[in-house]
Amino acid sequence: MSDLMMSPQILDQNSIHETTPSKRYFTIGEVSEACAVKPHVLRYWEQEFPQLKPSKRRGNRRYYKYKDILLIKRIYELLYEKGYTISGARQWIAQSNNKDHTDTHTNFSTKIASNVVQDTIYELEGILKILDN
Repeated sequence: MSDLMMSPQILDQNSIHETTPSKRYFTIGEVSEACAVKPHVLRYWEQEFPQLKPSKRRGNRRYYKYKDILLIKRIYELLYEKGYTISGARQWIAQSNNKDHTDTHTNFSTKIASNVVQDTIYELEGILKILDN
């Protein structure tokens, strides 16, 4: 399993389920798998969305940061779930970047932390059941 563990429901805003990634950079294959977006689509989105700029290293290999993955998930949601056009999604992202979204970031971080705690409790309960048997 990838170091970037996410549930299939990751794009559902009501059931965001993420854990903190255990590494700093992710390959295009890992991001593609985690976000359910094919690599050629990710490369296309890089051209269409100026905010999406993965680092490029040896041989033009792309390395995505966690913030890039969050942006990819937002783009996916706007295009495939909310029905935005590429242009509309680009405008929405540009506007959301211009706003003071400290509260949004705080709320999102709180949701992530809450989910991590819930997952940890669930896993510990499972371990207790195993130990009780």
